[in-house]
Formats: sequence, C-alpha cells, structure tokens
Amino acid sequence: MANLSNQTSSDLMKPGKYLGISLEELESLGATHTAREISQQPDLWLKTWSLVNEQQKELSAFLDQVYTYENLDVMLTGAGTSAFIGMILSAPFQRNTRQRTRAVATTDLLSHPGLYFEKETPVLLVSFARSGNSPESIAAVDLANSFCNNAYHLVITCNQSGKLAGIGNSAFSYVFLLPKEADDQSLAMTGSFTAMLLAGFLISGIKRIQQLLPEVKRLAEYGNKIIADYPAKIREVTQLDFHRAVFLGSGPLQGTAKESHLKLQELTDGKVICSYDSFLGFRHGPKVVINPSTLLVYLFSNDEYAHQYESDLVKAINAGERGLYSIGIFEKKEADPGVDLAIILSDDQSERIEENFLSVCDVLPAQLLGFFKSLQLGLSPDTPSANGTITRVVTGVNIYNFPEEVAL
Repeated sequence: MANLSNQTSSDLMKPGKYLGISLEELESLGATHTAREISQQPDLWLKTWSLVNEQQKELSAFLDQVYTYENLDVMLTGAGTSAFIGMILSAPFQRNTRQRTRAVATTDLLSHPGLYFEKETPVLLVSFARSGNSPESIAAVDLANSFCNNAYHLVITCNQSGKLAGIGNSAFSYVFLLPKEADDQSLAMTGSFTAMLLAGFLISGIKRIQQLLPEVKRLAEYGNKIIADYPAKIREVTQLDFHRAVFLGSGPLQGTAKESHLKLQELTDGKVICSYDSFLGFRHGPKVVINPSTLLVYLFSNDEYAHQYESDLVKAINAGERGLYSIGIFEKKEADPGVDLAIILSDDQSERIEENFLSVCDVLPAQLLGFFKSLQLGLSPDTPSANGTITRVVTGVNIYNFPEEVAL
C-alpha cells in the first residue's frame, strides 16, 4: 500500500474523490456508498437542523399536546444502531423536556412488551429507523397501540417509503423525515445514525432550536476537520495487526462508544472483535480484554470533572498492558494526551461545544477505522458481510400475535 502520510487535507477533499480515493477505485472496491455517506455527514447535519427548524411550529404543537399527561412515559426505541440512539439520548431528552424518558430497544419490546407497556400509562414511543421496514419497528408501534389506552408516536426516519413513515401525521403521530442523503445505501449505518441522533437532540430542545444553530455549525466544523485531516492517519493505523478493539466513553459518549464498536465489527465482517464500556466501568473486569493485539479508542469528554476520571484510567492502562495502539478523540489539544494518535476536533481553545453534540461527531473515527480496515482485509465496505450473515434490513424475524387477553 502507498504511504498516505504526505496527503494533504485538500487532496482528501478533491472533487472526484472521497476519503482520498478516486471514484473509479471506490467503485472497483465496492466502497462508493460508504465513502460518500461518511464524507457528507457534516453537510447532512446542517440540513437536518434546517428541517427541524422549518417544522418547529408543527413539532411543538404535537409535543405540547402529548406532554400534557402528568404520568407520560417517553420511550426511545429502535433496533441495533437505531437503539443506540435512544441510549445516548435518554438523559438529555429527559432533561430538555422534563418528561420521564427511557431507552428500550424494539428487540426488547417485542419479546416482553408487558414489562414496558401499561394500560393506564400514556406513552410517547419515539421510533428511530433508517429504513422503517424492520419487523421489530412496526411490531413495536402495534404493541404500544394494543397495550396502552393512550399511545402517541414520534417517528424519526430516513426513508419516506418505509412502513413507519406510512403511519402519517395525525393527532396521535408525527413523522419526521430526514434529508434524502440520510438514507444510507451501504450496509453499515453512518449518516443515518448521526442525522437521526442529531434530530433527536434538536427535537428534544425544539423550543430553543434557533439557539442551537451555532452548536450545529460548530459540530459540522468538527466533522469536516476529522474528514479532512485524519483519514490518511487512520488508514495507516488499520495496517496494524489488531484483532480486538475497545471503545470507551463517558455519559452520552458511552452510547457512541457502543455504536463505534458495532461499526468496526460490522465493516470487518467480525474479523475484528470489538467491545465498549465507560471509562470507570472498564476497570471492573472488562479491562482484562487488553492484550498485545488490542486497539484502544478513547472518546474523551469535554467536561472537566468527567475528564479527570478518564485521564486516570489512561494512565493506569499505560502503566501496564497498554495494547497494540491507542487513539484519543479530544475537543481541544492536550499537553500530554497519553495516546499514540490524538484526534483534535478544534484549534480554538476558548470555546467548547455542548457535550451532547460530541456524541454525534465522535463516531466518525470509528466509521473511518471500519472503512479502511474493511479494505485492508480485502472486503467490500458497502457489503462487507461475505456470507450474508447480516443484511441492510434485518430479515427472518417472525412476528407473533401477543395474547389479546394479556394485552387488555
């Protein structure tokens, strides 16, 4: 492989190229969709803000109606990557709306609906879905309607032709469609994940959507910096012989670490086994996974209090078995980062983005790791699952009727 260290940011962003690779080569590698969908995310985030802003009045009216219930249960749901969105969003959504909020995957709702739905408890089911055609997503909506006297639905989806989008807008439902670019065509979700996550943040703070524009602009700047400055460096990392990877994050970044671990594992067809944890949780047993073939990726908080605990863990790891290589994602440059590769999001030391927004852009390095490691392994990033073990839309899930007498 050619040494890419001398490639400049302008080389990587030239027309006719994505991530420093020509369109012709990407086509031959089966990588065009993934490369484009990773690269276009910063623009997609700005378009997402514009769409939420355009629909502020309608979204506010729908949500204000639902929020009148004193005992409302807000449930953030989805399957796989879409479920991780709820994991990241649950705490900030609750804080922004002052409504009791929890994340429950559709894959949990489907098998044990009675553990989550109650007849007399009104529910707002917030469904995240790229295609809107996953069997579990449709079934979760039906179960909520069957179990609850008052069931409301906010659908955040990327596919206007999907079954979830087909429930339409009414007094009981609101469908928010992401820009068409969010409907990823590659197997692994990239832009669909970050756009739906951002939409969830923005909708939870719908009353202050205009105030959030500077944050979204800064977020797009951070994304562009990652895509312009780091693909060549990350590609060199993927030439290393690592068979394990661990992603660590605190607070909202723990959910991003979970999505990051899945992204690298999916794009390498399971040839790199990945895990995730919080920085503090990693000490309590999971740390044993580190061996000389382990890649460590740290998603650092920009909250000074939380960052103390994170820095302590890195020091502890570096004093013992430190793995093969380490990457740290920082908002600002640090004097002693303690990692082999420091990804710095901003050169401005004076301002800081809202921590929740870091969970959107901090997944990009994992997407790049997965993309380039897939190529290094001789796979096609658009369809890395050689034997069809995983597919773009999950198939083979049988939906069974829940006993009506139990639901009632």
